Amino acid sequence: MIKTLDAALDGLAGVAQEIKSCLPENAVIFLRGDLAAGKTTLAKALAKSLGCEEAVTSPTFSIQQIYGDKLYHYDLYQCPNEKFIAMGLLESLEEPGWHLIEWGDEDLRNILKSYGFNTAVIEISEIDGARRYRIETDA
Repeated sequence: MIKTLDAALDGLAGVAQEIKSCLPENAVIFLRGDLAAGKTTLAKALAKSLGCEEAVTSPTFSIQQIYGDKLYHYDLYQCPNEKFIAMGLLESLEEPGWHLIEWGDEDLRNILKSYGFNTAVIEISEIDGARRYRIETDA
């Protein structure tokens, strides 16, 4: 399934709700876009839509942040796939919930799909001061 949503920053809560309605409860979600496209901002909106009260920050240096008991956030900008797997983070993806991965590539997505994980990609691009969210799921 492919779905496209356009929204300004003040419409991000609606985008998060729409994303919630089209993704399974347990999924690995690749957040893709240029630097400053809004990947972490979307992660914050998704966390809020799931009822997480914690402050959501980019896990650039820690690689993984966990919010509540069902939201995991990874930043692979400086972490190649081999290192991600060697660190045991592949096993972390087995935990129930959503696993948001910034900077994950198509090779990692294919690896995860071969292991049976539900995956989705949300591609974020700028359009006239707003953002376009292109959502692609395995379903």
